[in-house]
Amino acid sequence: MTKAYLIGQVTVHNPEGYQKYAQHVPASLVPHGGKYLVRGGKDTQLEGQAQGLRKVVIEFPSRAAAEAWYHGPEYQAILPHRLANSEGHIVLVDGFDG
Repeated sequence: MTKAYLIGQVTVHNPEGYQKYAQHVPASLVPHGGKYLVRGGKDTQLEGQAQGLRKVVIEFPSRAAAEAWYHGPEYQAILPHRLANSEGHIVLVDGFDG
């Protein structure tokens, strides 16, 4: 089974409102086997134009697990807090199974 990665580039416009989202995401990942590999931190744009100021990478055991998390009721209940307080570019990509 190939792992999948959710990659987010997010610019937070309202940190207080965004915190309502950020504090609940980690627990929502656990039932789906998701774990943060990157959550903020210093980054250096080497090429092109960044899509957001904050970078996030979440690893899932499979694409199905990632999609179940994203579309599931627990995450969907907190997603409006991210959408209302930030601008994000989110992609789900399959890992390399070489």
